Amino acid sequence: MLQLSGDLRSLLRIGLSRSLSSLVIKVATAGLTYIAYVILARMMGVAEYGYFAFGLALATILAIGAGMGQATAIMRFWSEGKAKGRPEEAQLALEAGGGITILAGVVIGLGLAGFALALAAVTPTGEPVWHYYATAILVLPMALAEYNSSALRAQGSIWTALAPRDIFWRIALPGAALLMAAFGLGMAGWGAILLSAGLLYAALVLQYGMAAGRGYRLWPGFGGIAAYWRARGNTGLWFLFGGFINALALNVDTIIVGAFIDAESAGAYFNAFRTAGLMTLFAFAIALVIAPMIAQYFHAREYRKAQAVLAMGSWAGFAFSLACFIGFVFFGDAIMGLFGEDYAGATPLLIVLGLGFLADAATGPSRTVLMMTGHERGYALLFTATILIAIVVQIAVLPAYGLMGVAVVNSTARLVAYGLMSFLCIRRVGLDPTIFGILRLNRTA
Repeated sequence: MLQLSGDLRSLLRIGLSRSLSSLVIKVATAGLTYIAYVILARMMGVAEYGYFAFGLALATILAIGAGMGQATAIMRFWSEGKAKGRPEEAQLALEAGGGITILAGVVIGLGLAGFALALAAVTPTGEPVWHYYATAILVLPMALAEYNSSALRAQGSIWTALAPRDIFWRIALPGAALLMAAFGLGMAGWGAILLSAGLLYAALVLQYGMAAGRGYRLWPGFGGIAAYWRARGNTGLWFLFGGFINALALNVDTIIVGAFIDAESAGAYFNAFRTAGLMTLFAFAIALVIAPMIAQYFHAREYRKAQAVLAMGSWAGFAFSLACFIGFVFFGDAIMGLFGEDYAGATPLLIVLGLGFLADAATGPSRTVLMMTGHERGYALLFTATILIAIVVQIAVLPAYGLMGVAVVNSTARLVAYGLMSFLCIRRVGLDPTIFGILRLNRTA
């Protein structure tokens, strides 16, 4: 029988309480995001919505590059510095990470704008390129919002870390779209991307104000970047690589469909994939909370506490995912129909993609464990190999099997990748992130 000491029960209560707070925000985020997608899909038409989906997916991937791995690095290095009694190292990591994100975001945004300018010079007149310019503007605020969220969560914040982007921005975007519709104004794909960027900048201003008022450290610094990079740069690059591959896995399908079929199909696949992704909402919310906890307990050699937090997180996340999947099976047509009649036939895509996300939830926060315990290189190499193979296979099957072939490959790759990562956690870290990790608690006593 599983025996939990008083300190473990207290730890799990704290972890679950913070996770539930994170879940409330993430559920609100998901709902608001869904509303925004529905409103924009109905306002813009199929083609323009496809350009918006393409641009948003591209901006997400480029924002990971702009982040230079610092969103993950700050959660590990802040917690590690505090656990080892080195607060000056934690502060340097926070300031330099923010400075690096800003500099890289500006460079990547300018690079994309230059690409759009060159593309406009060689493509036929009338070929749409404005969504590339708008995407270039969106890259920096997306990268900085992700970094700020991680920096604040490392300090124990939930509300200040998540609310500006996940609540304010998500309310403002559909609200602004509805206001435009009320005045009879149309919305092009590039316009929706540009509107997203402007509102996200406003959310960042709000976040800096909230952080200052509550005593959290958030302001970036540039003077210590060189020293920080010499000490932590190599690890940061592995975090960047791992984050980029993860973002690629979440967005490359839409880009492949948009590039090899058409914008309309990209919009349909985007809606099905993002809807299926709601299954891991609680698992993601939990990972946001427990990432710095895992880093702290692992580096302090309190392995049983780390395993207890993982067991709580994996089971809560899997139960939520299973409930969502059952809902998709019975109500998939109605859910996809919210986007409009053109998307009602995407329910089979939703179910197939949902199977992959269910496997993802069953393996628990394996990625988080590897990144927080110094095994970021193994994670990055393993996940990269799996995703690159999946991309090649998706492009190969697309002509014969269409969107369904892409979805099947995605779910299969997700099952293989996260299964292998869980095995890596057990063998190299000594922690089991899966739903079976609860069985290890007595053995780590």
